[in-house]
Amino acid sequence: MTTSSALPKQYDPSEVEPRWLRFWLENKFFHADETSPTVPYSITLPPPNVTGSLHIGHALGSTMQDILIRWKRMQGFNAMWMPGIDHASIAVHVLLEKDLKRREKKTRFELGREEFLKRAWAWKEKSGNRISEQEKLMGFSLDWERERFTMDERSNAAVLEAFVRLYEDGLIFRAKRMINWDPSSETVVSDLEVDTVEEKGHLWEIKYPFVDGSGAIVVATTRPETMLGDTAVAVNPADTRYTDVIGKLVTLPLTGRQIPIVADPWPDPEFGSGAVKVTPAHDPNDFEIGQRHGLEAIQVIDPKGRMCAPAPAKYVGMTVDEARKAIVADLEAGGHLGEVKDHKVPRGRSQRSGAVIEPMLMDQWWVKAGPLAEKAANAVETGKTKFVPELWTKTYMHWMTNIRDWCISRQLWWGHRIPAYYCECGTTIVARTAPTECGSCGKASPRQDEDVLDTWFSSALWPFSTLGWPEKTRALATFYPNNVLVTGPDIIFFWVARMMMFGLHFMGKVPFRTVYLTSIVTDENGDKMSKMKGNVIDPLDVVYGASLETLLGRADAENAPDAAVKTIKKNFAKGIPSMGADALRFSLAALNTSGRYIRLSIDRVEGYRNFINKLWNASRFALMNLDGYDPERFEAQLTTPAGRQSLGMPERWILSRLQAVSSEVDTALEGFRFADAANAIYHFVWHELCDWYIELAKPHLHQTEELVQDPQKAARRHVVQGVLATALETTMRLLHPFAPYVTEEIWQKLPKPPQLPGSLMITVFPRRDTSFVDAAAEAEMKLIQDVAVGCRMLKATYGIEPAKTVPVGIRVSGERAETLKRYRDAIERTARVKAQIGASFTGSSEALTVRAESGPDELTGVAGKEVINSEVEIVMPLGQMDFVAEKARIVKDIGKADKEIGGLEKKLGNADFLARAPEDVVAEQRARLAEEQSRKQRLQDAYAILEKASK
Repeated sequence: MTTSSALPKQYDPSEVEPRWLRFWLENKFFHADETSPTVPYSITLPPPNVTGSLHIGHALGSTMQDILIRWKRMQGFNAMWMPGIDHASIAVHVLLEKDLKRREKKTRFELGREEFLKRAWAWKEKSGNRISEQEKLMGFSLDWERERFTMDERSNAAVLEAFVRLYEDGLIFRAKRMINWDPSSETVVSDLEVDTVEEKGHLWEIKYPFVDGSGAIVVATTRPETMLGDTAVAVNPADTRYTDVIGKLVTLPLTGRQIPIVADPWPDPEFGSGAVKVTPAHDPNDFEIGQRHGLEAIQVIDPKGRMCAPAPAKYVGMTVDEARKAIVADLEAGGHLGEVKDHKVPRGRSQRSGAVIEPMLMDQWWVKAGPLAEKAANAVETGKTKFVPELWTKTYMHWMTNIRDWCISRQLWWGHRIPAYYCECGTTIVARTAPTECGSCGKASPRQDEDVLDTWFSSALWPFSTLGWPEKTRALATFYPNNVLVTGPDIIFFWVARMMMFGLHFMGKVPFRTVYLTSIVTDENGDKMSKMKGNVIDPLDVVYGASLETLLGRADAENAPDAAVKTIKKNFAKGIPSMGADALRFSLAALNTSGRYIRLSIDRVEGYRNFINKLWNASRFALMNLDGYDPERFEAQLTTPAGRQSLGMPERWILSRLQAVSSEVDTALEGFRFADAANAIYHFVWHELCDWYIELAKPHLHQTEELVQDPQKAARRHVVQGVLATALETTMRLLHPFAPYVTEEIWQKLPKPPQLPGSLMITVFPRRDTSFVDAAAEAEMKLIQDVAVGCRMLKATYGIEPAKTVPVGIRVSGERAETLKRYRDAIERTARVKAQIGASFTGSSEALTVRAESGPDELTGVAGKEVINSEVEIVMPLGQMDFVAEKARIVKDIGKADKEIGGLEKKLGNADFLARAPEDVVAEQRARLAEEQSRKQRLQDAYAILEKASK
């Protein structure tokens, strides 16, 4: 026999969580052994950027990963979850350069490369450690002995090897092409790192005079400053207005250069004048026109975003904005300016720095993506890798079939320096080690390329570089490919596609068998979370709590706008209460349906904190009543069919329901339906274990003198104790992947057989045991529940307070009557009624007589009615109710129901909603509609009864 330990009255996450985290880490329960003979299961954590702290998106993705890894670990797999951090090249530059400018009024160029890199490494040590600690506090069971960094020694070796191999395979090359230039950070950024926003601007018409003096052609442009680099005017060959001028020369105003008019399909005859200026060096579409017509590309904007030669000397050194104003003024003065219109201008801005992007022609390093993408697309088409939800497959395939070469060089210092070396003789050397001399001319010490690689290059190697590649390690053989990648849909192309390409190229296998895309977390109104809006929910604020003053102080430190401060004051007027990691984790799982967005609010997390507290209180009650319980004796009883059949109906029912919920959770997790799994546990714990079984168990658990003296009652108490302890122990195992801290705390206190392991996290995850499935017990219990719920609904329909006890009559006969009589006490206690079971009814609802099951008692008068089924019916005399007031209340409630029904019908009648919304969301809306329609019908029936009785 083992003794149970009491739980404190209140659950205190701040006391429980650090204790169990320390216990798990000290015992290395998170570590997986690559030499283990058990079946491996592996996940690689998407490495968070070293620039910041854990945000709600990280919390969501990592919670789903931890649920999977804990679940598989408990199923007996050799479960390995790889942790790591990304060096986030451009993000670190933006952060450090802003800090440098604010504190020291310097640029990175003034500071110097060596000193800048020292500061970047210092930032990494500080920020990286903070992120790892935050992940631990959330209870994430990452294999911390394997933690990696994208710029650690082994990653550097992998990046170097990958670059050289791709170069040798002809898949990396250097070429002058159009790129996106960020003049603030002074680096290339990818198309995906540019946000296109519509901003107020103008459309200027400029007259380009014909060289022969026969007039002028008018071009329309939103960027007059780039005209200094024009090398042609283009018109559409189908535009008959310009048929006669194709091939003519015009003089470029302000420069005196002569440029041709070319025919090209790009210009839109309906836009502006139909004629466009062509600046191949500063516009991607113009570059394509230039390629088709062999035009020169003249650069007139330099990397700092200033005008440069060969632009006229007057404009050299001006910023783009300054030059635009000066050029427009000079055009007007020279009679070259036509009409000027207000116009919405699509303007590209860097996601990181916010600077306006300048398209430029530059020599850069590129990955030839086509051959790599073809294999990556085929792997998905043939089912080697699948996407969940499946709808994201289309997005992935779109990217892969329309892929362009990948620009991988960045003009930054923090990152992997490109292993290319240049000799004065013009030779380029790509090598694993720095060459001491040029192989072509023999000159010493060729100069290394100053640029670093795009951050996503090293990230694309992450699933196998973290396991030791390019060496053939035991870890690589054991854990590659990963079983699943859990990430956000916003980086399908940034990261997922590139890992697929590199995994197949270097390893010959896909990097993961399944890609699970999480939802995007928004605020409760569906708005994207942003510090600028003031609606961000920091996960650790939810775990530990934060006062309004703390939130406002943080906003002030981040220079948040007034609107954000106002939102913080409104949304978090009382601050954020401490909820604990488990409440947040469970909330994220329960809300993570297959929809694209999760609307998260503090209120919703509080709701799931209440669930954690409900579980705590139920466990505390059980532990207070398990004195004398012998788990080994009870376990022996459960091993025989006769022992199982000796259990009472409520015990057989709850054990049968345990099998059902165990199966539901297991099946849901297999399908990555986290919300279904979480909600199945929630329903079982709250509505079956707590609301019903514990209520039915209470009379048998209280230690009384009569019970001590009656061996039969003592035996019954032991059975109830055993079933309650078993139900709780199994529940802890089911819930553990979702809420590891509270479940470990409760499980450790429960009495259990001595052969179990020392931690809940390494016990066996529950599986359905058909020997405990009992359809008869479930049917009996459903009848009891239906009657109790029917009584509650009847009271609610007529506005009777839930706590008020009222008499009811229940028409039922035969075995059902006997079942209800046996559990009359449970029905009366849970529904707050005084029940006459097996009663007969005469008369109508407005003048009903209910004859009692025995004795002379009768219930007479106007009565409400609830039909459970064809054989069970409940009536409730309405007594001295104020019929007029009650009818008015019912009319008001019917109006509310009508409004709700109207809104749901409108939504479900929207073809666009039905086409875009996930099936489970549509199903939820349909269920709500059916529920509201049923409620309306009950209200209408109640009104009809009162209306007749009033006459």
